[in-house]
This record gives sequence, C-alpha cells and structure tokens, in this order.
Amino acid sequence: MTVIIIYTEIQSTAEKAFELSLDIDFHKKTASQTNEQAIAGVMSGIIKYNETVTWRGKHFGVYLTHTSQITAYEAPRYFVDEMIKGNFKTFRHQHYFEQKENMVQMKDVITYTTPYGIFGKLFDRFFLKKHMTDFIKHRNQTIKTALEK
Repeated sequence: MTVIIIYTEIQSTAEKAFELSLDIDFHKKTASQTNEQAIAGVMSGIIKYNETVTWRGKHFGVYLTHTSQITAYEAPRYFVDEMIKGNFKTFRHQHYFEQKENMVQMKDVITYTTPYGIFGKLFDRFFLKKHMTDFIKHRNQTIKTALEK
C-alpha cells in the first residue's frame, strides 16, 4: 500500500476550500493537463455525500476511467472519496480542512494499492507515486490561487 500526505496552506476559510474541493466543474479545470472529464454520475456542480462521479482522463498516454464515491462527509472539516471502479486495486483519498487564524490548512491523505503484483509495485515506485503527488499538488495550487485572489 502506498500513502501520500500533502499539506497546503491557503489564506481563506475552511468552508470555501471544502466547497471548492467538491466542485466537479472546478476539478475539470485543475485536471486540464490530463484532459479529465466527468462522464457519469454527478457531472457538474458540487458532489455530496454518497454520490458518485466517473472521470475519464489521460494518464501515461492512455485514457483511463475512475469512479469515485463520497463515502464520508463532515462539512467543512472532512470528506473522503473512494474508488468503486477503476485501475487501482484500492484507492482512498481523505481530505481534511483545519481552520487556523486567517488561513485553512488542507491535508490530503491518499492511500492506494496497485494491481499486477510486482509489476504494479515497480510501476508505482518509479512512476505512479510521483505522478499522483504532482497531480494533487497542482490541484491544490490551483485551489489556493483561486481562493487567494
């Protein structure tokens, strides 16, 4: 199992960061480098508890689909999206929002396992973990830029 933890500080409120993190239309903008599109489930607006979205995006030169469900939701402090169908063996993304004085600290905890035994583990070690980390950091920087203007 791979675990990625990323902290992002934003001069904003937990409420605004929480809502923007659940905004399907905004996610499309943050994932433009992979041409991600929502193709099923909630396809625009704010996704809520127990709802699903299926994304289609180009990663490593191949179009992949990934269906996630919001499995935990405690506004504006925490939510979880978990893969219910896709290319990982397991995938869970926990989103934490902690209000501090004039800013919110976002904490992303991504845990996943790859299929294909040793080949999946090697792919993760040499390519996937960095790709996932860079993808989330880019997304969070886009959220930060949008909320701090």
